[in-house]
Amino acid sequence: MVDYSIDNIKIKSINNRISEMISNSHQILKRVVRIVLSYISFPIYQSLLLSNNCSNSLNTIIFYHIDFHDIINLDKVFEQFNVLESVHIFKCFSLNNFTQQIINSTKPFKLKSFFLSEMIKIESLELLLQKSCDYLENFWYFFMYNDHDLQLLELILKYCKNIKFLDLYNFKNQFNYLVLDLIEDMRQKLNYLTIDIHYFTEPNPLKLEYLCLELNIYTNDFEIFLKNSQYTFINKLVIKNTSGDHDNMLSCIKENIMKKKRVKYLAIMDAVFDEYNTISENIDLFSLENEVKEFEFYNIIVREYIDLKFNLTDISFEKI
Repeated sequence: MVDYSIDNIKIKSINNRISEMISNSHQILKRVVRIVLSYISFPIYQSLLLSNNCSNSLNTIIFYHIDFHDIINLDKVFEQFNVLESVHIFKCFSLNNFTQQIINSTKPFKLKSFFLSEMIKIESLELLLQKSCDYLENFWYFFMYNDHDLQLLELILKYCKNIKFLDLYNFKNQFNYLVLDLIEDMRQKLNYLTIDIHYFTEPNPLKLEYLCLELNIYTNDFEIFLKNSQYTFINKLVIKNTSGDHDNMLSCIKENIMKKKRVKYLAIMDAVFDEYNTISENIDLFSLENEVKEFEFYNIIVREYIDLKFNLTDISFEKI
């Protein structure tokens, strides 16, 4: 007899009939260890996840852009999994409904990645973090400039002590003190940091596996940032420069990073603006042969920006 079992299922679009067919396919599900569900409302997937066929094999569930509206019995969905080790939530919707269901579950909810792109009630978020804080390692948030931002940062600082991957985008100087406290509190475990440094000019942890910088600042301010973090060694440094000051920024990087051999791998993408102040093209440092050779002289390996920059696949498939 041929065994048709597989280890991973990725489902981007599905209807009720297909979901039922998969749920009843013992050969498909009996050894599935990872399921990726994306781009559709959650109820359509429920029959698939409620199937007992994968209750003793499934150890990872990834939700990507899922809408959790009108969900029922979500606690029962997760309680039937006997070996589930991690749940990843990437930019999903109707999270208040999701949270209310999860907190009723009697089992631990092993939320490993939480990429938050919508408003969620602070009360619900706190309950979720209380239940999952020991497992949460990867966190991403886009600041929305309201009281919600401040309360969210305070909750992360209070409950989340095991963060390894932190991506904070679009924050302004009024949150600097909290972000600094957050990074300092995570210093022992934080390895992957992405920040948008419009105003952020303070030191980083002493060693980082990965640092991604979104630059839209003056070169002088960036130089202050580099000098303040001069004792930080970074294995992989990724820079997206939208300041429009390519030459001066590159000179600053050479003086403060290249000549001091502070990184092992480097990728830089520079935005070039036209007369209307819109981006006309992007220049990848990897495409500049002479520049690449200069960095190589200092034992720094220049990589393509798209290759070195982490994405959701790297995180959810635990490549970091």
